[in-house]
Amino acid sequence: MKALMKTTKSVNPADVEKKWVMIDAEGLVVGRVATIIASILRGKHKPSFTPHVDCGDNVIVINADKVVFTGKKLNDKVYYKHTGYAGGIKETTPAKILEGRFPERVLEKAVERMIPRGPLGRQQMKNLRVYAGTEHPHDAQKAEILDVASMNRKNKVGA
Repeated sequence: MKALMKTTKSVNPADVEKKWVMIDAEGLVVGRVATIIASILRGKHKPSFTPHVDCGDNVIVINADKVVFTGKKLNDKVYYKHTGYAGGIKETTPAKILEGRFPERVLEKAVERMIPRGPLGRQQMKNLRVYAGTEHPHDAQKAEILDVASMNRKNKVGA
């Protein structure tokens, strides 16, 4: 009988198998769906996870304009950004962003803040495609659908 190996196999970028996953974000809580997306983008759901290699899957998110916040966060939560000039701090709420021109940015920024900063994080964020409506140009990839709402009852508001 062979003895068990005591070494961990580290995956090379050439050995990584990337899949396509599609998530319908309609009615899902922003923070909960963002943590699931960030985990898939990093590859933490795979047994071959290697922290310094982009081993995550490609994620397509549709209906990003229909995400929800729990409690009064939709109007009370404040996002800050700085223009770079003295006194140039700007603030906005998720309600203004969701009603605006690019409502998918709420989910993009939530995921981006859960991914490590640096070159690897920027590479992993390129594997995320977020669309406000139901239409997307990735039909040829035959993405498998991930039902996030059925994973936990708290993932969907009103369920």
